[in-house]
Amino acid sequence: MLQATNLTKEYPSPQGPIPILSDVSLALNPGDAVSIMGPSGSGKSTLLYILGALEPPTSGVVTLDGRNPFLLKEKDLAAFRNKEVGFIFQDHCLLPQCSVLENVLTPTLVAAKRDGFYENRARTLLADVGLAARLDHRPAQLSGGEKQRVALARALILDPLVVLCDEPTGNLDHASAGVVSSLLLELNKRRKSILVVVTHSAELAARLPIRFELLDQKLCPR
Repeated sequence: MLQATNLTKEYPSPQGPIPILSDVSLALNPGDAVSIMGPSGSGKSTLLYILGALEPPTSGVVTLDGRNPFLLKEKDLAAFRNKEVGFIFQDHCLLPQCSVLENVLTPTLVAAKRDGFYENRARTLLADVGLAARLDHRPAQLSGGEKQRVALARALILDPLVVLCDEPTGNLDHASAGVVSSLLLELNKRRKSILVVVTHSAELAARLPIRFELLDQKLCPR
């Protein structure tokens, strides 16, 4: 379970603290697929980064599978994020010098070594997203939609408990956005992770069964 309880977030400024989130709570179970919409600057990405243990809340508690990542030492926190959280960003964040297969394998570089296990898993995931024939290609040789499919495979390589997506279709044309959206939902349903998608796309949000909107620092059901 991913649980957030009474989260607040403020940023300091010369004029005083700037409130971003106020008393945000939610509880999600394995297999849940959630969209969060809201105006630009409403705090959607900030909430996502808190849920993914990239940024601490000002107050409140986040637990994933019963563990509060913000109580971990820095090294343990990094290992926790790497293993338990998969991230997909709007600009895919692929390494240009690495092949498709190497990009998917990057999260495994600090994982316990198992001969051939992760490479086999990466090949399976890339087949799942329709890129079995592109393993040796570099990101520059891929379309935007293909790059985002590589990012999806990379996010799933360590079988995380939660997958967090920040505008995963924001830079894609309509057709590519539809393909990536369908893959997100299909793989989430199959693997039973928790999927949280921050998006401006009403079309994508409507495809997820649990929907929220972030308004006036509050998280409201839609």
